[in-house]
Amino acid sequence: MTMLQTITEAWSRAWGDGDTSAFERITAEGYVRHSKGGADVSLPDVLRQVEDSHAAFTDFTVEVLHAVEGDDLIAIHWQSVGTHTGTFMGVPPTNRTVTVNGASFLRHRDGLITEEWTVWDPRELLSSMNIWHLGEQIRRNA
Repeated sequence: MTMLQTITEAWSRAWGDGDTSAFERITAEGYVRHSKGGADVSLPDVLRQVEDSHAAFTDFTVEVLHAVEGDDLIAIHWQSVGTHTGTFMGVPPTNRTVTVNGASFLRHRDGLITEEWTVWDPRELLSSMNIWHLGEQIRRNA
């Protein structure tokens, strides 16, 4: 398998199936994920986020929509879908189907992921839960 196939398969198994060991096997010692807010997290934190996602959303799935590779960097465009049946980010269950799109950029060396940057919009998540509206709201009683 190519590095692109190896990484996207392990990444998909971790996030999509909750198989965190698949992701652990392809991460280098000192792996770090950078977030758009500037917070860096280590592998145990990422694995906990995978577990929290699967605990809060039944039938949680992740689909890789597109993946490309260039030199030592792989980009994955993904979409996750699940039913919100457990508390997530402090939000109690809404029993709504939630869809979130995002992208992950993974740097690799010697067959292992060394760094990851993930971008997704929490507002899309909150909108799917129907607790934040992204567009024009209908004025009620106007």
